[in-house]
Amino acid sequence: MPVNLLDFDAEGLTAWFAQQGEKPFRAKQVLRWVHQAGEGDFTRMTDIAKSLREKLLLTAAVSPAPTLSDRLSDDGTRKFLFDVGNGNAVETVFIPENDRGTLCVSSQAGCALECAFCSTGRQGFNRNLTTAEIIGQLWQANRLLGQSLAADKRGERIISNVVMMGMGEPLTNFDNLIPALRLMLDDHAYGLSRRRVTVSTAGIVPAMDRLADACPVALAVSLHAPNDALRDQLVPINRKYPLADLMAACQRYLKVAPRDFITFEYVMLDGINDREADARELLRLVRDVPCKLNLIPFNPFPNSGFKRSPRENVRRFAEILIEAGIVTTTRKTRGDDIDAACGQLAGQVLDRSRRTTAEKVVIPLKSMFQQAGVTQ
Repeated sequence: MPVNLLDFDAEGLTAWFAQQGEKPFRAKQVLRWVHQAGEGDFTRMTDIAKSLREKLLLTAAVSPAPTLSDRLSDDGTRKFLFDVGNGNAVETVFIPENDRGTLCVSSQAGCALECAFCSTGRQGFNRNLTTAEIIGQLWQANRLLGQSLAADKRGERIISNVVMMGMGEPLTNFDNLIPALRLMLDDHAYGLSRRRVTVSTAGIVPAMDRLADACPVALAVSLHAPNDALRDQLVPINRKYPLADLMAACQRYLKVAPRDFITFEYVMLDGINDREADARELLRLVRDVPCKLNLIPFNPFPNSGFKRSPRENVRRFAEILIEAGIVTTTRKTRGDDIDAACGQLAGQVLDRSRRTTAEKVVIPLKSMFQQAGVTQ
């Protein structure tokens, strides 16, 4: 079985080439061809020795997940569906804006965290994506968006930002996530700034500390509630890592973060967490953490049981935060006509957890948490 080179960051590829009797500089050459040029055909890697190209044809491959669909929203958002095998598919979303192009990348087929307002969580969990399946979303999107050498004709990147905010909880797939992040940052691969790569987490505290040590990038925390009682219901992982522990982890992360603030994401749910009293309680919670609040209008999906907060509620909520000196934005809904908006990504997932809904909420998957460095 050929080795999939998309599974390797620079360190891994250098080690693999050493096993093949090749010198370390070959790894940098191949990284540039695969990730900067988007080349998967070894015969076209013209500055690599013919003998090595022939060896690679026999031992290696560049194998991203196949594309099942490519849908374009009226607002320019594009949603890709990638086949990750055995009846599972994951979704990746490209969001074009005037000053950036953001790719929202998935880390798992499904999700075990069961956040109440998230379409992905309703499906259950099948498996972690490999490094190749994570970075392959960026590799494929570059090609599908028509990029050559990861840039348009003016030399500007089409994909300038990557957010790990697609399907799954990135920090419970830690070992496969880190090589993918390192490729995004590597000047011989995608060369993105740490400030332009964001990992979103529901609050896996030990893994946040591990991320700070291994590969500190921008951090977004899915908060969604101003107190433990409500967050226990909306984001059940809060029962294991309550808000006091989460805020302390955010403070620790800020010591090495590429930005001087944490982004807190807060989905606005009508009558649930959008009252003025909720805003004031939220202020008390985050007052000691340098932060930015990103208010997200709830994006409906079938049988969710929630409604989007009225605009006036969102406006007043934001006003209270801003008056207190908290940088606050309200996210513009993008791609909802193709179910590509925040919280709507569902893909196709065969749930292997075999639990009742209640069991999925309360009992974490041991293998996932072990990988994240979490003890039971």
